[in-house]
Amino acid sequence: MRETRPEMPGCGGGADDYHSPCPDQVLENVLENVLHFLTSRRDRNAVSLVCKSWYRAEALTRYELFIGNCYAVSPRRATERFRRVNSVVVKCKPRFADFNLMPPGWGAHFTPWLNAFVAAYPWLEKIHLKRMSITDEDLAQLSRSFPSLKELTLVCCDGFGTSGLGFVASNCRQLRVLDLIEDEVDDDEEDWISCFPENGTCLESLSFDCVECPINFNALERLVARSSNLKRLRLNPLVSIGQLYRLMVRAPQLTHLGTGSFRRHENWVQGDQEPDYRAAFAACKSLICLSGFREVIPDYLPVIRPACANLTSLNFSYANVNSEEFTSVICHCHKLRTLWVLDTVRDKGLEAAAATCKDLLELRVFPIDPREDSEGLVSYVGLLAIAEGCRKLKYILYFCQRMTNAAVSAMSNNCSDLVVFRLCIMGRLRPDHVTNEPMDEGFGAIVMNCKKLTRLAVSGLLTDKAFDYIGKYGKLVRTLSIAFAGDTDMALKYVLEGCSNLQKLEIRDSPFGDSALRFGLHHYYNMRFLWMSTCRLTLQGCREISQAMPQLVVEVFTSGPDRVRDEDEFVDTLYMYRSLEGPRTDAPGHVIIL
Repeated sequence: MRETRPEMPGCGGGADDYHSPCPDQVLENVLENVLHFLTSRRDRNAVSLVCKSWYRAEALTRYELFIGNCYAVSPRRATERFRRVNSVVVKCKPRFADFNLMPPGWGAHFTPWLNAFVAAYPWLEKIHLKRMSITDEDLAQLSRSFPSLKELTLVCCDGFGTSGLGFVASNCRQLRVLDLIEDEVDDDEEDWISCFPENGTCLESLSFDCVECPINFNALERLVARSSNLKRLRLNPLVSIGQLYRLMVRAPQLTHLGTGSFRRHENWVQGDQEPDYRAAFAACKSLICLSGFREVIPDYLPVIRPACANLTSLNFSYANVNSEEFTSVICHCHKLRTLWVLDTVRDKGLEAAAATCKDLLELRVFPIDPREDSEGLVSYVGLLAIAEGCRKLKYILYFCQRMTNAAVSAMSNNCSDLVVFRLCIMGRLRPDHVTNEPMDEGFGAIVMNCKKLTRLAVSGLLTDKAFDYIGKYGKLVRTLSIAFAGDTDMALKYVLEGCSNLQKLEIRDSPFGDSALRFGLHHYYNMRFLWMSTCRLTLQGCREISQAMPQLVVEVFTSGPDRVRDEDEFVDTLYMYRSLEGPRTDAPGHVIIL
């Protein structure tokens, strides 16, 4: 007798029949299990667009919420869609805010997002905020509302002070990570270090090098001593090298160390016996990352040599050291993957790095004097040395005054795995230093030969030909920054029509006008934002874009408190971004939303 298949629910079977789940339910369960292994935000976004059931399944399995622009979506919309989140990243102001190009009081308030998170995610474990305004009251509410909070990272944020940090230290008893990175922290004369629990902590990472106010060092020393899991510690400039020694002795397990000032305490007396700093660095066997070195005394640099052989990251971006002093350190760092320096190391210092650091993946060279008319201390010579010696390089940020097409082309040929190439030739419209030709061929070589390039910053004397290269060959470029460069409006036409993956376009001090802006009408809805400051845009031209693309938010403002009024007047800044919510309601009076 043939065995019959069980009937599906609702298909006429009896009460005792076996009920197998519906095919759609089976598929959804399988999909949810698969999606748990999908971590890339880009892949998850693609999955959510397949169909409604995939959209629902992706939302139910997303535990990390990333908001690239806090005005692109409302807190209510985000929390209603994603209900199981335990980790959030929220960003707001664009990068040019770091250069004081945003007007005061522009916005980026964390309070609405905090209120939504408190209601939707009381179990939240990780919060990462970047370029947002946070109040002490926000930090107090945050510390009371998330008893399971383990990580709090604030990057380039402002509005809060040491009182707010005191609330976090007192109430977040499971806190493992408290990282304050390039924040503006007010001095409320609160002894926030003493607020951490006395009976041991869970701290694994504590970074406060941006907190430029005095701390209770004795409390810090006790905190480090009772934090047995502490691996990362970055100290502020008020910590002397003698105090650093005392902390290192109590925490030899450190893997990442920000040294503070790296100078003697102001109360040090000539003739006093100094500790054996070299022995302290030798005892930290696990140390792989060094930073800090603010107000460094060069005589102390040799004490870090015992740690150099294991270093994979060295940040000298605050260390005003010359090429000889730098070379005495870098020649021992054969395992280095990441290097940040000031241009005071000069080309000779970069040549020493190129000769030693054969596995270098990331290099950033910052100017000690960022003015346009300053004397650049590094040049095409240093870049050429890096191109020839560090062929595994994937990321470079390089500030200079003198550059050549030949050096940039050499980097494109030797470092073809570059993902990020940011060349900032300070000063306006600077040509090839040797041939006096435009820098077109150098940047053209970068986009032609570096097939993995996703971020590009261009500067110097460039004609439309350079932007034609970028449009033709920069198909993976997602972020493009243009400074002090450009010829005609056609340059932006090439970029906006050619770079199909472009997400962020940042332009400052360039000659592009209203017609250039109109070339991107087909693409702006696909971009996260467009920023143009000190260009040749009129209020009327910006208004035409806002009328043609009503789902974009178009903001115009000056860097000061005065509003733009005349339709034919050039606006100081245009900031345009896509949003599901329409214009924001917290803009100050001197910001016009068209």
